[in-house]
Amino acid sequence: MNLLINAVQKYGNIQQTPKVNNTSPVLKSQKPYTFEKQHVEADIFYIADLHGKMTQMERICSISKQFDAMKSNAAKLKLASGDILLGSNPMTNKVASHFLNWIGITANALGNHEMDATPDALAATISDAKYNLLAVNVSVKPGSPMAGKIHKSKIEEYNGEKFGIIGTAPSDALERVGTRESLNDIVIDDIETTIKKVQEEVNNLKAQGINKIIVISHIGKDMDKRLAQETDGIDIILGGHTHDIYKGVKEGDNLLYSKSKEPVLLTQIGKDGEFAGILKTVFDKDGKLIKVQNNVMRSGVYTRTLPFKTAVESIIGKPEILAEIKTAPPAPKNRLISNNPHGNVIVDAMRHELGTDIAILNAGNIRGYFPEGKIDSRRINDVTPFEDKMLICELSEKQIVDAIKVGAKSFEKSDYKPGILLVSGLEYTVTDKGELKELKYLNKDGSKSNIDVNNPSETRKFSVACDDFFAYGGDNYLPVNANPDYVVKKFDVDKNVYTANYIKNLSQPLEIKEDDRIKIIKG
Repeated sequence: MNLLINAVQKYGNIQQTPKVNNTSPVLKSQKPYTFEKQHVEADIFYIADLHGKMTQMERICSISKQFDAMKSNAAKLKLASGDILLGSNPMTNKVASHFLNWIGITANALGNHEMDATPDALAATISDAKYNLLAVNVSVKPGSPMAGKIHKSKIEEYNGEKFGIIGTAPSDALERVGTRESLNDIVIDDIETTIKKVQEEVNNLKAQGINKIIVISHIGKDMDKRLAQETDGIDIILGGHTHDIYKGVKEGDNLLYSKSKEPVLLTQIGKDGEFAGILKTVFDKDGKLIKVQNNVMRSGVYTRTLPFKTAVESIIGKPEILAEIKTAPPAPKNRLISNNPHGNVIVDAMRHELGTDIAILNAGNIRGYFPEGKIDSRRINDVTPFEDKMLICELSEKQIVDAIKVGAKSFEKSDYKPGILLVSGLEYTVTDKGELKELKYLNKDGSKSNIDVNNPSETRKFSVACDDFFAYGGDNYLPVNANPDYVVKKFDVDKNVYTANYIKNLSQPLEIKEDDRIKIIKG
């Protein structure tokens, strides 16, 4: 249990934002550290949960380039923990997969958003991947386009030193995947079976003489802790899925101990490519982790360099300048439980372009914000990167109220998921305890009419612009149904197309302002 958590060496030009404490306290009973020849150093560049954010990928390419330039005798590994891809747009996913190639990632965990695309589309996306897609806890249907393309683990060797890399996929994927088609081909084990299979693969690697083992995990922070404490032989778990962030190393938080009391280090690197991480580690001759430094870099302080921007544009084309944003507030601190003026632009565009009474969009769909100044088509894709198909549905008061109440329950959850519903054509008040207090419909003449949230009508109906994720029961806002009878019209177009058209056709610069369409009050 003697693990030093202070600096291995200085980083040179690597920027550390937020600042990392490089003199973390030594654990109890720690003896002075002396580097010995049989010790093995490893530098590990890690990312997770980029969610298809291309502008952040361009910045992370710059961080990766600095990592490559670091002078060190250490082995260098570059690993990703899933959700690098997002949605079903083949161009977005092609950029994301090429990005992993560009920066030299050698293994990526199978995240839920890798499975947003159909098996055919995912197989095509990774057809020229130079990395392995890893998940020890999945089985793939024979004959599927993804058969043989997901591996349990891989071995990497540097100067005669071998590292075992094991992947895990999220057991709750059914709640998180944009299309159910992937889950018809790819079955993911529950957490108990996942832990068992990880241990079996650790044992398999150990039997091959590999004693330095890393898990690239997409099962979430709490499950990663279970995995660390209920197994033996894992040294590092590079985590994702729950969008947490660990800065530095703290015993009991992200430094835990295995069943045999060996140290296990956990990482989480946030969401949407806002951060990238670098671990500097030392292992003893038996493969035990004895020293580590966890550095977290904020990608926003790095520039999007021309070579990487050009590489992206070679795939998706040059962005179109649409309009100018005159004023815009900061992005909300927690987009899942906030009235989001940037998201409201999207939902207003949906309602306007489809001519419906109402528009509804889950808050989790919004992954960015609109800055002041010129706005181009790529920025819209950053704000709403999911490529869902748009629908017009006919929903009753009761269906709408029930869906809003599902979103309101997010206030009661530690991860605030699935998030509240953003609306256009409606106003509602909800408590910070998740109770829907009031709902109003904005009539075409500008007046407002109340909807009884305790006894909503099942016969009064509204035309509603929404996406297929919401309409077919994604995140259970509505009951799961592959062919609901309330779908009136389908469009083979995503909301970002309507948003681009809406912004482009404005007669004057856009002013994004806070409004009271969703009021959050004390419960």
